[in-house]
Amino acid sequence: MKSVGNNMQSLLVEYNVINYDRLLITEAADATKPLTLRNVVLQRADHQNQNGRVYPKDILAREAAAYKTNFVAQRRALGELDHPESPVVNLKNVCCNVTELWFEGADVRGNIEILSTPSGNIVRELVKNNIRLGVSSRGMGSVKQIGENSLEVQEDFNLICFDIVSNPSTQGAFINENKTNLIVTPYSRIDTLIYDFLGELK
Repeated sequence: MKSVGNNMQSLLVEYNVINYDRLLITEAADATKPLTLRNVVLQRADHQNQNGRVYPKDILAREAAAYKTNFVAQRRALGELDHPESPVVNLKNVCCNVTELWFEGADVRGNIEILSTPSGNIVRELVKNNIRLGVSSRGMGSVKQIGENSLEVQEDFNLICFDIVSNPSTQGAFINENKTNLIVTPYSRIDTLIYDFLGELK
């Protein structure tokens, strides 16, 4: 983390469920053809997430436009399989590339090409077997308290990438196919292990 004014800049991670139909599963089964996840909700503006975090539309629009110009258009909008707790994209674990990105209402949407890398092939196999996956945005920024249970992402926010992730084990991470969010903290892994343990007991 680094200090930004009176705030602390940290890694911000947001989750969305990827919805795909039978046609996409059929597409994934054919290893000779490219696999693209289409019209995926990547981020959402002006929407208070599960942890009370809100991304103002002007900030998200600025970052989406910069990402589209500097990464998508240059074919280097790479993402990893399972997000690391790091602001750096590790090429050894790259599985996807965002090929198109646009705003639709409050949503940032995009098409994600699954690459023929070792990690990309894992994603393809998971899709082929109809395994529920998610997309996770990674960015650096600080937040400001704007209400008892609300945090607003600040001007220093910098969008890094979009990763393909498994359904988080933390309870409530996904609700009714809508966007939900997790803030990465030193306790995130502990919460996940506890929830997994309780699930096994049931």
